[in-house]
Amino acid sequence: MLTASKKMSTRTMVKTSVLSVLAFLIMYFEMPLWFTPPFLKVDLSDIPALIGAFSLGPVAGVVIELIKNILNVAIEGTTTGAVGELANFFVGGIFVFVAGVIYKKDRTFKGAIIGMLVATVAMTAAASILNYYFLIPFYAKLFGAPVETFVEMGSKVNKYVTDYRSFILFGIVPFNFLKGIMVSAITIPLYKRVSPILHR
Repeated sequence: MLTASKKMSTRTMVKTSVLSVLAFLIMYFEMPLWFTPPFLKVDLSDIPALIGAFSLGPVAGVVIELIKNILNVAIEGTTTGAVGELANFFVGGIFVFVAGVIYKKDRTFKGAIIGMLVATVAMTAAASILNYYFLIPFYAKLFGAPVETFVEMGSKVNKYVTDYRSFILFGIVPFNFLKGIMVSAITIPLYKRVSPILHR
């Protein structure tokens, strides 16, 4: 017979797996934003990971992000996709971990709101730094195009983008901040309905 701790562990693994697959499937529903170039699209796959971080703990949320991105790399199977998913995991992992840690210390509605707001700021900062110093230069080198090419793509849809720094400031920053707000806003009502099931 399984002990209580083993049953709990098994249940947690099953719940984590289900949320990971759900997150992976949601990744395929992407939305372009009016102020960013076509290659930047919002997906809401962080929602299951955030729900997992709140109900199962911050580490579980990070694991869900990891499994989600591993599944996507397995499907895409390219160097470009792998680098993108690694960055996606890093940024998404920071988001759900920060929110999960804060909520774990204050398991109230206020704690959840504060956790998601702080997590959104942390994710936005991490994504901006990552794009500025690594991702954009990497893709520019990979495709044999100057960084200015990405700036031009951004300036076509956003009049405030005039150089590389403004591309990050008026493209990457609001993109990730808005994504965090969207994910948080949808998670709030969903978590109330799903939480009783996940805590069984």
